[in-house]
Amino acid sequence: MMTGRELVTRALKFANPERLPFCQADIPEWPNDMLFCVAMDQHKGGWSLTTIGDDDWGCKWQRLDTFSVGQVVGHPIEEWSAFDRYRPPDPRDPFYYDNAEPIIAQADDRYVVVTRCMNLIERHHCLRGFANAMMDYFLEPEKTHRLLDMVLEHRLAEFEEMKRRFGDRVQGVFLTDDWGTQTSTFISEALFREFFFDRYRRLVQGAHDNGFQVCLHSCGRVNDFVPLFIEIGFDALSILQPRLYGIEEIGRLARGKIAFFALADIQSTLPEGDPEMIRDEVFRIVEHWSTPEGGLVAQGAMGLPSVSIESARIMTQAFKEASEHFGKPSAAALA
Repeated sequence: MMTGRELVTRALKFANPERLPFCQADIPEWPNDMLFCVAMDQHKGGWSLTTIGDDDWGCKWQRLDTFSVGQVVGHPIEEWSAFDRYRPPDPRDPFYYDNAEPIIAQADDRYVVVTRCMNLIERHHCLRGFANAMMDYFLEPEKTHRLLDMVLEHRLAEFEEMKRRFGDRVQGVFLTDDWGTQTSTFISEALFREFFFDRYRRLVQGAHDNGFQVCLHSCGRVNDFVPLFIEIGFDALSILQPRLYGIEEIGRLARGKIAFFALADIQSTLPEGDPEMIRDEVFRIVEHWSTPEGGLVAQGAMGLPSVSIESARIMTQAFKEASEHFGKPSAAALA
């Protein structure tokens, strides 16, 4: 029987996992094949995915409700005059790795993925402010290239330090960069290629060079960028709004070319709580996004405040049932 580490690794490589891997805590008696370590996203200034404070890049945060990670209200490079004296946090500071160590130690034979929130586009607008960032690509391209290089080099140094400290106990990195509104991407493909494409390629290659598979989480309707994410070399996409993307549309774009961390839509389907709607969506996700060789990891709702426990359990049960029809390897592949 394959371990959780083997199941997820094979699913992301389309290498015939013996069953659909799960990343879930919704049904305790069922397997949870992944350990999501968010501890490196705890900042000395107090900010984390669940707490508000300053982050260690000098951004001041505010939370408007209890259901979000907050928003930046103070931008350390809001004026370009601050850039030359600005210094990012130390990517090799033991604080971040010491936070993660006891969590990773609990992994047993599960696949370990470490989250790294706010990478290129998100860190850009956190440092500069969103409106400034959108104008920077036209008004200050040279400075923008320098800022993005600073962020990229910081992340690459982190990957090297993670490998040095954790070795092969970490198998993946989970990067966040939300790229879209409810209707489209923030910028054009031409601007993406000018400012981000090669940097993402270096980011992914740096992770791969240190032995990590790479999943990109990106909310919004980012369909136009999905072929670019595939071309860059991401191993997986994390999609939390499948109805917004269009399940069949994304399947046509990406099935068999990139793996997915997926669950039913967290903005509509799961909060509405209709059991048949949840089941139908899950079956369509498995049918259109997975292949007989793999390509899918089923995510749980992971305590999302807008999702009831009952909806989370219905979804997880549906993933198990659907995988028996569409997701498991063929007999020929296992022979």
